[in-house]
Formats: sequence, structure tokens, C-alpha cells
Amino acid sequence: MSDGLKLRFLGVGNATAHELGNAAAVLEDDATRPLLLIDCGATVLPAYLERYRQLPTAIFITHTHLDHSGGLENLFYRMACECPASPPVRLYVPAPIIERLQQQLAEDPYKLAEGGMNFWDRFQLVPVGAHFWHAGLLFDVFAVSHHGYRAAFGLGLHGRFAYTGDTRPIPEVLARFAANGEVVFHDCALHGNPSHTGSADLAASYPPALRERLVLYHYESPAAAAGLRSLGYRVAEPGACFDLAPGGSANGRLRRVV
Repeated sequence: MSDGLKLRFLGVGNATAHELGNAAAVLEDDATRPLLLIDCGATVLPAYLERYRQLPTAIFITHTHLDHSGGLENLFYRMACECPASPPVRLYVPAPIIERLQQQLAEDPYKLAEGGMNFWDRFQLVPVGAHFWHAGLLFDVFAVSHHGYRAAFGLGLHGRFAYTGDTRPIPEVLARFAANGEVVFHDCALHGNPSHTGSADLAASYPPALRERLVLYHYESPAAAAGLRSLGYRVAEPGACFDLAPGGSANGRLRRVV
């Protein structure tokens, strides 16, 4: 695999920030080809199609809140009705949340009016634990702190990045999965709550050296983004692209998409 990996954000907002799009990112190779989509809320598939002119072939789901997984139903219908001959989409799902995803999206035996097709017929479900291989890369999967025990998970690539998904601060987790200079893409709003990190939580929970490597997303508004920047943090925007050079954020530069 080339060193030219990048992470591009399709959306950066929380569940109520519709103008910012549902938080989701795509790992790209050095030719800007999409390798792996992280999360698929309702706004994500249209943004993905606009950017790449194709449907995703591989997705990692961090948790089952609909702003992170609800777009899978739209993708099912696209695959079933418009691309029936295409291979199933590879869907990497942490094993503890599979039952919830099944209940949420796949129980209905009549996803199509005619019947005859299961939700999972259009996906290749890959249950994952602590690690999984994709595109020749070994990814780490780690539990975060969001609502419940082992209810949400983050994604990491050694020496490149750690992506928290929705979470409260997780200093002990990042001490393990962001210990080698990784860029840390972190859930953060200007004002936190019992399920999400706020700006005050960052200073209270993380040392300065780690805060310098943070890129914040999943915030509540453009005004909140401006407030986070005024505190000295890097903040992702829809379409923003980060280079993931080996060794982490010393070479991780935000690129504006034109």
C-alpha cells in the first residue's frame, strides 16, 4: 500500500446539524480512490455519490445511531433495484452491535414489495473484534464511551490515524491507539453533554501534546466550529481532506477541496 493515504470528510455535523451533513469520512489511496467509508448516515450516500460517482464497496460502522447507520437502508435499495448484479457491499461491523443493527434494519422480511430478498443479501457482513484486514491494511477497532458499554467503537490505523466516532473523552484508549503520532479525529462540540465531548473536556482530559494532534468533527453548527478554532484546534469541514503520512500529524495537512 502506498504511503499516500488520506482521510476525507463527507459530513461533520451532529444529528441536528443538517447543514453540515452526518459525520462520515472516507479513507482514500494516493490516487484519491475510496478504500473505506466510515459510517453511513442518511446524508452520506448522496455526498459519496457526488464525490466518487459510484456506490461504496466497503463500510465500517461505528455504532447504530441512525445518523451513523441509517443510510444503509438507502444503499440496500440502490443495490437491490439499480445494481442487482453488483457484488455485495463489504460491511465491517463490531460484533457487539450486530444484533442491534439486525433489529434496526434487517428484521423486515419484505424490504422489497415483492419479497424474496433479505437485507443481508446485498451486504457481506464481516463481524470484527479488535482488528480486521481491508485493502492490505490491518485496522484496529476500539471501544469508546457513548451511551452504553461497548455500544460504540472507533477505528485506527497504526501510525496513521485514530477516528473516535461518537464519544466522551477516552484518554486511556488514545494512550494505546494514538501513541505513535497518529492524527486523532475526535468527536467534539463547543458544548459537551453526557454522550459527547465538549471543548472544555479536551483540556481536562488530554495532555497538550495529544491536543495538538486533534482534528475535531461532529459539532453542532458553523458557529461552534469557529469557536473551536478560536481555542486553537483544527476543525474538519465537509470535503476537507487530511494527508495521513506515516508517523502521524507532523505531516497531516488539511487540504481544502475546490
